[in-house]
Amino acid sequence: MMDARSLKIEAARVALGHVTDGMRLGIGTGSTANEFVRLLAERVTAGLNVVGVPTSERTASLCRELGIPLATLDEMPELDLTVDGADEFDPALRLIKGGGGALLREKIVAAASARMIVIADETKAVAMLGRFELPIEVNPFGLRATEIAVRRASAALGLAGPITLRMTKEAPFVTDGGHYILDASFGRIPDPEALSNRLHDVPGVVEHGLFIGLAHLAVVAGADGVRTVHAAP
Repeated sequence: MMDARSLKIEAARVALGHVTDGMRLGIGTGSTANEFVRLLAERVTAGLNVVGVPTSERTASLCRELGIPLATLDEMPELDLTVDGADEFDPALRLIKGGGGALLREKIVAAASARMIVIADETKAVAMLGRFELPIEVNPFGLRATEIAVRRASAALGLAGPITLRMTKEAPFVTDGGHYILDASFGRIPDPEALSNRLHDVPGVVEHGLFIGLAHLAVVAGADGVRTVHAAP
């Protein structure tokens, strides 16, 4: 049995096989994405020519440390491929992301990419989204009003559960974009598309962690090896 990190490395290794010379890469955030960055750096050292757009300051720092060439999304606004992790995914390759707090930049980068590959271990596969808390990035201004509006929007779809402000010690967690995150524990989300639309209608919501229609392929490592899940055509 491989441990959790070994599973992440194996998934990252398979995803790296989709990277070709000259690619413009979106590079994700989180522990699984970090394993991809380390493997990618080995290929770059060996001569692979790629340029990456990182989805967070943490990822950018690791890439610079390991010698991966970087650009901003303004400098390179159209990408060939994004490789990123997920907090969970369903059979239709709808995702929940944002556990690491980088969901806004992750979604912008994924949307700018021709393809998105998700790398994950088997524990992230779910029959229905919602086991993992849904991160909702919000503007600090009017936080309480936004939280109330989010509760009403979710309740209209029959969703309920604790919605908490993410904290770092005694202060609110602040994203790279200067926003806060509300973590919503709905348990099960039968209609992610409807929830996505409802949340986008709340003025104080900057973005949410439902990634719908963005992932093309998931590389999933488990005790029995690596499997791939393709998005429905």
